[in-house]
Amino acid sequence: MTAALALGDDALVLSHRLGEWAGHAPVLEEEVALANIALDLLGQARVLLSLVGDEDELAYLREERAFHNLQLVEQENGDFAHTIARQLFFSTYQHLLYDGLAGGNGPLAPLAAKAVKEVAYHQDHAEQWTLRLGDGTAESHERIQRGLNALWRFTGEMFQPVEGVDVDWAGLEDNWSESVTVLLSRATLSVPDGARAGAWSAGAGRQGLHTEPFGRMLAEMQHLHRSHPGATW
Repeated sequence: MTAALALGDDALVLSHRLGEWAGHAPVLEEEVALANIALDLLGQARVLLSLVGDEDELAYLREERAFHNLQLVEQENGDFAHTIARQLFFSTYQHLLYDGLAGGNGPLAPLAAKAVKEVAYHQDHAEQWTLRLGDGTAESHERIQRGLNALWRFTGEMFQPVEGVDVDWAGLEDNWSESVTVLLSRATLSVPDGARAGAWSAGAGRQGLHTEPFGRMLAEMQHLHRSHPGATW
């Protein structure tokens, strides 16, 4: 597994998940915002996967066990609050990760330097919605808290070191925890209980083990390409 493949799979899978909101977002502005974030992630995925091989073959012709994305990004969208909870956890992590990579001199530094600004927007978008939902109505508060609680056990996997990614993983996790904790406090939300790592947590996506929703998502994503092999526009 290469670093480019792991990070590329994160971006590709989350891009597809966010693309599922097309035509279903709660308001028109969010329809566009989520689509733009999905396109940003797809752009990252194309660059990263092209460092490994043919981007189309990697996206459309691999089996489930050959993907190395985090289990967090493959989780179903749920309601809008659930999606925002996933966005908060992942975009905070990705912003810190890319900021660290951009400051280095490794092979992923140029991509990270280019992507870090758009990832900062992704984090800001998730934070603003977390504040609105957490400090909004009783129902919005309950829904975003439920999403945070459901996804919490997937967050520990984000800080498992990836070969070829030269960052301070312990420092990254500390900064992520501090950022999320402060934001949730401002949003009148609670930091979820429960394990983020260990026997009671989830997370083996980097090793090619995925959750049930991923198989269905992959079948949908690859259906057209597999049904018409070699087809061109």
